[in-house]
Amino acid sequence: MNILITDKLAQAGLDALEQAGHTVHTRPGLKGDDLVQAVTELQPDALVVRSTKVPAAVMDAGRRLELIVRAGAGYDNIDVAAASRKGIFVANCPGKNAAAVAELAIGLMIALDRRLPDNVADARAGVWNKAKYSKAQGLKGRTLGVVGLGNIGREVVRRALALDMRVIAWSRSLTEEAAEEMGIRRMPYPLTVAREADIISLHLASAPETENLADARFFDAMKPGALFINTARSSVVDEDALRRAMDEKGIRAALDVMAGEPSGKDGPFEHGLAGHPSVYFTHHIGASTEEAQDAVAMDAVRILRAYAETGRAPNVVNLSERSPATYLLTVRHLDRVGVLAGVLDEVRKAGWNVQEMENVVFSGAEAAVARIRFNGSLDEAVLERIADQPEVIAASALPL
Repeated sequence: MNILITDKLAQAGLDALEQAGHTVHTRPGLKGDDLVQAVTELQPDALVVRSTKVPAAVMDAGRRLELIVRAGAGYDNIDVAAASRKGIFVANCPGKNAAAVAELAIGLMIALDRRLPDNVADARAGVWNKAKYSKAQGLKGRTLGVVGLGNIGREVVRRALALDMRVIAWSRSLTEEAAEEMGIRRMPYPLTVAREADIISLHLASAPETENLADARFFDAMKPGALFINTARSSVVDEDALRRAMDEKGIRAALDVMAGEPSGKDGPFEHGLAGHPSVYFTHHIGASTEEAQDAVAMDAVRILRAYAETGRAPNVVNLSERSPATYLLTVRHLDRVGVLAGVLDEVRKAGWNVQEMENVVFSGAEAAVARIRFNGSLDEAVLERIADQPEVIAASALPL
């Protein structure tokens, strides 16, 4: 395959792709019009990105583009709807950086509790203030509220329990049985987590239903002086409401993601909360450990190799969970040239819209069976014409 990679990918992944015989173009830093131009010139079969934004214009430029791999879990930087309209697979690499993000979340909790950045800043400025910095509460015995229990949330829970913290959590998929098995307490709503937790850590995907989940009501429910961690996505937090909570309730926050953050690796940084004394920023580095990057790179390689070898990509996020097919047409036939063309010609004339199709060949390559799921009204006359074709053994259709 012809593969374009627009963000830094671990060398182990690049080596594996080249060893597999793929043509790899590494162009870190491509964005906007430059990305569209590169896709126009290179016409890649596959595109691999991390933070690079992939708008509809990229799909329009990539006439041969078949697969976009997000080397990470979230894929909100890709116009998935545009990819779906073009028939382009979008796949991700979930869970491979979960440990790295969880480690940062726990580190930020400790940093907030012990005020580590402020300690360092004062010491570097020649200020000794042991009295101020000797008032941490510690994490042991405190209640951590985890909102979102995907791969990262579960890794945070494991580490928090090892620190002897009490853990409460909310997730749409969390059951009482699963919570009991994990040794945590299930809460019915995010607001109940906010009310009871001393420390809150968000681990939600970016989606319409999670936008501004941490809003004014959420922060109003939090305990005065509680700690707030976001290593997920900036869209899940109403930053104006967070500011008010820091000003009025003494909430302290640590953010690895923030609205309007720079898209590049370096350069100037401006943010409305950057100078606030109650917030610590890190540079969207949650997944940025060597272990995590190697794991993500090799998972991206796994997806690319599987697609090249089988035409099927693991971890695809933009396939319909259930097609609108109304019938399953099963055709047992001789394995001969043109048999399926004749079958599909009858399907076309009948106005049946094929949604899914597979053809399996039996050992010896004498016979095969085609399964065609289509949307339309069954016409027995069409079925009879298919069955009457000389090289068709039998044909039947069942409602779905």
